[in-house]
Amino acid sequence: MDQCGYLSKLHSARAGALLLATILFVTGCSSTRLAYRYADWGIVWWVEDLVTLTPPQEQQLNDDINNLKQWHCSTELPRYRAWLTRFQNDLASGKPGPAEVNNLQSQLLAFFPPLVQQITPVAVNLLSSLSDEQVRELAGNMDEQHREREEEFLVGDAEAIAEARAERTMERAEHWLGNLNSSQQSSISDWSDNRAGQTRIWLEGRKNWQNALLDALENRNKPGFDDAITELVKSPEAARGNAHAEMMNKSTEAMARLIYELLQASQPLTLTTWPTEHRT
Repeated sequence: MDQCGYLSKLHSARAGALLLATILFVTGCSSTRLAYRYADWGIVWWVEDLVTLTPPQEQQLNDDINNLKQWHCSTELPRYRAWLTRFQNDLASGKPGPAEVNNLQSQLLAFFPPLVQQITPVAVNLLSSLSDEQVRELAGNMDEQHREREEEFLVGDAEAIAEARAERTMERAEHWLGNLNSSQQSSISDWSDNRAGQTRIWLEGRKNWQNALLDALENRNKPGFDDAITELVKSPEAARGNAHAEMMNKSTEAMARLIYELLQASQPLTLTTWPTEHRT
């Protein structure tokens, strides 16, 4: 199947996010890295999920997303495929060391800015069209979602939270690395034990960003709205707060170390798990 044919099987331009997440998983990266730093640029899709759109809004969004998908197929997928080919060749010569893992992270994260650049006007189009009733619906659903995530991720004492985080990470790693050996399981458990408070800070940072979005939406019919949304999508760190920024700096280093340990303790790696069709 050709690259654009593969994407056409997925729901609109969510394919871009899925493909990038897949690349991260292939290299052993936890989806935590993706979620912590880049959840908010996916605003187009989670707003769509949390707001009942009118038929004209749906049509405009579908048109915008189709244009985005065509750009992504023609411009970005060849870059990802080329990167994967280089990565596969590198793996053939041995497992990456700490410096190589850091470099891989940097290369992967460099795929995001062009996608964010293209997504921003789509987000502005959608958000500027919302009615007062839709904004209230969005606010209520975001509050409900936040409570649900707190109940899901913050239930129990610190030990229980760390254990649940380790289990989630092991499941993600096993999807690409196969059954984890005792050394890999131990690395993930140690990593999770040292991440105390991280999930709460992430949730608080996400809530801060969403509150900033709601503030911006109060002025969606005034000059400067486009700039406000552009800032929130392209540079969300300021809205999330200092605690989130500090957490990210620490967790990035810890994640790189975890990836290195998982790869060193793994069987010889290949990219045979690269999906040829959509898998949920």
